[in-house]
Amino acid sequence: MRIMMLWGGAVISGLVAWWLTGQLAGARFALSVLDHPNERSLHDRPTPRTGGVAILAGLLCGLAWIGWFDVPMNGRSEPALWGWPAAAWVVLLTYGIGLVSFLDDRGGIPVPVRFGIHLLAASLLVVGGRLWISALTLPVLGSLDLGWLAVPVSIGFLVWMTNLYNFMDGMDGFAGGMTVVGGGVLAGFGAEAGNGFLLVTAMCVAAAAGGFLFHNFPPARIFMGDVGSVSLGFLLGALILIGIHDGVFDFWTPIMLFSPFIVDATVTLLRRAVRGERIWQAHRSHYYQRLVLLGWGHRRTVLAEYGAMVLCGVLAWGYQLADSRMRLAILGCWGLLMGLAMLGVHFAEQRVLSVQTKV
Repeated sequence: MRIMMLWGGAVISGLVAWWLTGQLAGARFALSVLDHPNERSLHDRPTPRTGGVAILAGLLCGLAWIGWFDVPMNGRSEPALWGWPAAAWVVLLTYGIGLVSFLDDRGGIPVPVRFGIHLLAASLLVVGGRLWISALTLPVLGSLDLGWLAVPVSIGFLVWMTNLYNFMDGMDGFAGGMTVVGGGVLAGFGAEAGNGFLLVTAMCVAAAAGGFLFHNFPPARIFMGDVGSVSLGFLLGALILIGIHDGVFDFWTPIMLFSPFIVDATVTLLRRAVRGERIWQAHRSHYYQRLVLLGWGHRRTVLAEYGAMVLCGVLAWGYQLADSRMRLAILGCWGLLMGLAMLGVHFAEQRVLSVQTKV
């Protein structure tokens, strides 16, 4: 019976998100906000950008359905924040960030204010819920105890996940696809470990993203906007911290799973910083953007990225099931694949530049 309720919640999340996204795709809908092309954009016409409202609405309806039928939502541990379970705070803070991001989509909020809100939300969850990463484990080689760095590292990780999802939401179907794959695999990990909150929340958010993706797949009729990307980044980052805290997986499993986003955003930021560029300014130098500009187009690029997401999900699952020596080998293969993918984009650009120079 509870299995049916779980699947029912996922179906409701997907259907609500699908229906509401279709309504929001109409520019005259009350909550619609148009995204006009700028120097960072890969689209060339004004497009509604509040599809994240539909994702959050779908998620909320799915969670409400499952909660109504009393499906257990807590993991093996239930860290408390001022008497409330961390699970409740994850949801409340996600929707709080969603509200701020929606206001930003509509009128614009200064970057320092937005960043301060992200930092505050991350600090509340990490410190109040005691959801910090206490050690980093490297298979065979042992673990590194973070000591007093555990709290700032965990807050920094959550803030970075919140913002990198926003950075990477620049191509049709990209962030939605990452949420479907990443959320689906996290739900599998939650089911395997008996962690109800991880299972339920990841399952519903993946389904809601799938409903949105129906309208967002290239050529997109609507974007998720900051209300979607920032909220999803925070929520998925929080689920990762809960999974690590509850012993569902170690640090490397979710990093590998979400590496198509994490590696691209992190390497691009570091490269821009080394070059002395203003990292907060709009740009089109992410690897996925460079592929689109090379002539791959949205559809071909996003399908290639989906393949990378699925491959990283398989590697993460294999890592989860493997022994220590095999885990080290999987990490090595993953690192090699990421490096080869980035070099491939670089060499493709050089070849195109060489052809253009000869012409």
